[in-house]
Amino acid sequence: MEFNMSLVGQMITFAILILFTMKFVWPPLTKMMDERAKRIADGLAAADRAKLDLENAEKKSADKLREAKQQAAEIIAQAEKRAAQLVDEAKGNAKVEGERLIAGAQGEIEQQIQHAKETLRQQVATLAVAGAEKILQREVDAAKHADMLSSIKAEL
Repeated sequence: MEFNMSLVGQMITFAILILFTMKFVWPPLTKMMDERAKRIADGLAAADRAKLDLENAEKKSADKLREAKQQAAEIIAQAEKRAAQLVDEAKGNAKVEGERLIAGAQGEIEQQIQHAKETLRQQVATLAVAGAEKILQREVDAAKHADMLSSIKAEL
């Protein structure tokens, strides 16, 4: 009987241990496991959200990069167009300046030609007057000859 009593005592002790464990030990353990499962689930959800956010950020960065490249290409095209305009303007300005310089030089040449003609005319007139004076020194009426020489000088 000792075997039975000892078995019954062990069974009662085991039952008390099970009741104690179910009442005091098991609820905190299940609570900790539930909390840990919840934390793991939240972490997985956060990882999924982070993965989606990363994909969205990569798409946005690719779009921004494409837009930046397009803007850079447009800016380069505009700069090239402006450079061509500046070159054309410079050519036009240089042509106008060259024409102005040529016209100025031609005007100066014309002035020098006129001056040379006038100088030559004066020299011819002086020579004519000198020749006429020599001729007139032989003739008597100096006033008539002076009038004639003035008219000849004016014509030349």
